[in-house]
Formats: sequence, C-alpha cells, structure tokens
Amino acid sequence: MKHNEKEIQLLKDEINQMWRLVISQMEKAKQAFLNNDAELALEIISLEKRVNAFELKIESNCENYIALYSPVAIDLRLVLSIMKISIALERIADYADGIAHHVIDRDCDSLDHKVIEELELERMFDILLNMMTDSYAAINAENTASSGKILARDAEVDDIYELAFSRLGEILKNHPDQIPCGLKLILLIRKMERIGDHCSNIVEDIVFYIEARVLKHSGDRAE
Repeated sequence: MKHNEKEIQLLKDEINQMWRLVISQMEKAKQAFLNNDAELALEIISLEKRVNAFELKIESNCENYIALYSPVAIDLRLVLSIMKISIALERIADYADGIAHHVIDRDCDSLDHKVIEELELERMFDILLNMMTDSYAAINAENTASSGKILARDAEVDDIYELAFSRLGEILKNHPDQIPCGLKLILLIRKMERIGDHCSNIVEDIVFYIEARVLKHSGDRAE
C-alpha cells in the first residue's frame, strides 16, 4: 500500500470512528429524553469534547493530506467530503448535547410525557437515527443507491416538525401555565429538525464523493 493510500485509509477510519460516536450520542439522547434519564444525559455531555476533538483532528489531517499530496479527482472529492461530513457530525453532536441539557434542566415533566406520543417525537428520533446509520453504510459501501430514500426521510422529519409545532401551539393555548415548558420543547424539536438537515447535507457530500455530482440546489435530491 502506497503512503498516500495509508493516509486515505486513516482519514476513513477517523471519520468512521467519529460517525459511530455521534450515532451513539444520538441513541443516548433518544433514551435520555424518552426516559427522563439525567444520568445518561450527563454521559452525553461528558463525551461532547471527544466529538469536538475528532472534528479538529480530521480537519487538520485533511488539510495536511491536501498540502502533501495535491490530490485530484476522487481522492480530492473524498478528502473534501470527509472534512464537510466531520463538520456536520460535530453539529449533530452539538444538538444531541442540547437535548441532554434539556433533559437535565426541564422542570415540566407532566407536559413532556403527555405530548411525546402525540407529537411523534420518538418516531422523529428513529428517522434521524436511520438517516445516520444508512448514510454511514452508504459511504463505506461506496454506494449511493440509498441516497434518495435517505433524503426523503428529511421531508418526513420536516412534516413531523411542522405538525408538532402546530399541535403544541394548540396544547399551550389550552394550558397557558405550561407555556415556559412548551417553549423549551419547541426549541428541542427545532434541534431535531436541524439534525435532519445536517443528515441530508452528509448524503449530498457522499454523492459528491462517489458520483462527482452536486445535489445542493440542483433539484435532484429526491432521485
């Protein structure tokens, strides 16, 4: 194996490690939220610095690779995609950290537990986790066949977000005493909607790497 091939494999290994960590953070965020598990939420928060360290290390290693080897074609697309994916993963982890803080800080469990099922928040978590695991599988298989399906799930997340926002507004209209808690829950749902956006960005980066095709603003995202 040539030296530059070893460096490419190292970059792949690092982004995979970061990816698995962020998936784990999201799985824990789901469980912490649904079970009101403050101890698990603290575990998520404690691992946030590790995610940040991964992002900085990957960025540095990608920049060094470009400077040393001046890659072109698919190698360049891979390195650029890894850099962008690491940034997206770090932001997803930030939102998982925000969900963990919501679990620790919230003082309105009665409202949260009553509306979780109605707002379909568990389903929202599951869709996001599926997007993350399927995109992880896609880049490692170097196969974009599932990209359209993954991107379509972001539309599902958006639909849940809009319906949840509307339903929560009706609930708070009838229970104005719960408005402070409801506003916190709206912020949490917004975090989850943004995670879906970052998952879509990751899929776009994978398609760019493998197919040399730019989906952003192209109108081809659902193909």
